[in-house]
Amino acid sequence: MNEKAILAGVQLNSNDTAFDYSMQELHELAVACELEPVGQITQKLPRVNNKYVIGTGKIDELLAMLTEKEASIIIFDEELSPMQIRNLEEKLGCDVVDRTMLILDIFSKRAKTRESQLQVEVARLKYMLPRLVGSRESLGRQGGGVGLTNRGSGETKLELDRRKIEERIAKLNKELADVVDQRHIQRKKRQKNEQLIVSLVGYTNAGKSTIMNTILDRSDGAEEKQVFEKNMLFATLETSVRHIKLETNKEFLLTDTVGFIDKLPHHLVKAFRSTLEEVTEADLLVHVIDCANPNHEQHRQLTNDILQQIGAEDIPMIYAYNKADLAEVAFPIVQDDTIYMAAKQSGIKELLQLISDHIFQNEKRYEMKFPYSEGQLISYFNEHGRVLSEEYEEDGIRMVVECSEKMARKYEKFEVSPT
Repeated sequence: MNEKAILAGVQLNSNDTAFDYSMQELHELAVACELEPVGQITQKLPRVNNKYVIGTGKIDELLAMLTEKEASIIIFDEELSPMQIRNLEEKLGCDVVDRTMLILDIFSKRAKTRESQLQVEVARLKYMLPRLVGSRESLGRQGGGVGLTNRGSGETKLELDRRKIEERIAKLNKELADVVDQRHIQRKKRQKNEQLIVSLVGYTNAGKSTIMNTILDRSDGAEEKQVFEKNMLFATLETSVRHIKLETNKEFLLTDTVGFIDKLPHHLVKAFRSTLEEVTEADLLVHVIDCANPNHEQHRQLTNDILQQIGAEDIPMIYAYNKADLAEVAFPIVQDDTIYMAAKQSGIKELLQLISDHIFQNEKRYEMKFPYSEGQLISYFNEHGRVLSEEYEEDGIRMVVECSEKMARKYEKFEVSPT
């Protein structure tokens, strides 16, 4: 059976309409972490209690609830200081964790690729480093005098632990740097091949992976290319890249990225920066929003804020309001750069058209003549470009194709001229 947990939160602003949703999200995070929430305690305060986060009266309520519900862990929606964690655990006699610890634990359990595993461990260790507080029973600090030899065993132990963690972080960062270098090489290869990139971004559980899988079904239907999707927070932790070929023969790369969440630990944003760099290299962002969620506009703003932090604010963007069926909104409807859709029902065709209108808008028609000896180039344009006409002449093939100006310049020696 799952370990039973009690949720706790402090509402600092009595007019804060997002507080209830934040607590609901904490409940979902606990479930995603395989815990069973059995109770909840909240308190309105002008400021957080420095010693216990909540007031002493609520501490007594927590003690009673722990016994009544047979719970063994308390989860706070706020990020706790090392001292607050120690005080609460001593007072309550159970494990105390905060929202950040919960998210780090979920990431740790779900990370599959070596890169994401390294990123999560670095974030976890950085969070742990200032929280190395020894319990009274095992770590004494009675040593007097000055200098390491006279220090208590507890202080020496803490310094050793800190050193080990710092050494581990340095080692992981070196290994991560090697992985990031490989990712850079892959990106340069894609740029050299002039591949257009579209990135799905948005709040966690907005439906990014569902949209990618539905697009893949339309593209080639290969089951092995499908990405993991589930109605839960942080189902996707790795950036997945898939090749999409449209009915028009035009192609682009589609990336599915890790979802964002309110109060996302800054260590995680920093640790996943190399993964999020995929977003900054995109030619177009598709911002997926769960419009059935009552807080979807806050989610939209939070995602835009994070995109600005990583330097992706100037990339062209489409807003895809997903789950319109649950929101009882008419769909599919396209309004400028916004589409209302339900990925599992309808709207993918319209979304792909919207994507095409953006990333292929600079393509023009060119007439080219290739000698028969350039069979590879002729095959390339037939496979990767939109060939509008072909005319076989004595010394070669004259083709009218739709492509970018950059590609046309690349083959200008083959009598290229705009039509």
